[in-house]
Amino acid sequence: MIVPSEGVVDFCNWLQNTPYALAIAGSTWAYPFVQTTHFTGLSIWLATSLVVDFRLLGWIGKSYKPSELAKSLFAWNWIGFAIAVVGGASLFSTDAVAFSRNPALQFKLLLFFPLALIVHIFVQRRTMKSWGAGDVIPRFAQLAGLMEFLLWLSVASAAANIPYFERFL
Repeated sequence: MIVPSEGVVDFCNWLQNTPYALAIAGSTWAYPFVQTTHFTGLSIWLATSLVVDFRLLGWIGKSYKPSELAKSLFAWNWIGFAIAVVGGASLFSTDAVAFSRNPALQFKLLLFFPLALIVHIFVQRRTMKSWGAGDVIPRFAQLAGLMEFLLWLSVASAAANIPYFERFL
């Protein structure tokens, strides 16, 4: 576990005491609504990402070129990402000090999320430009699709463990 610095704790304390965070935390329906919104955004984002990864691996949609799938899902992919980030930040704000000390959340945000996002952008760009244009998918493209899939699985595993850690106050 990384112990947040005093400045980070001060920011988190301010954040969780904003009217926005207090309104979500103090409502019987707002927190579940925001959580559902976050999960919906994640579902859209990951589904559109995994379709491209699975196509690169040759597991689905062999009648479609990977570049066609990547281009047709591009807008939905980033809409899902935006919804997930807003929802996640809103959830974090409700108890920011405790969440900042949660090892599962730290693992998700500091290790897996940046790696997965970098690989995702790389796979998405390469698939739309060169990997998906021909009939043969390069081995490196298949490996990149598999790596992205495994990284997102790691992000999801870390996220699923967030509620199981006691609050580290």
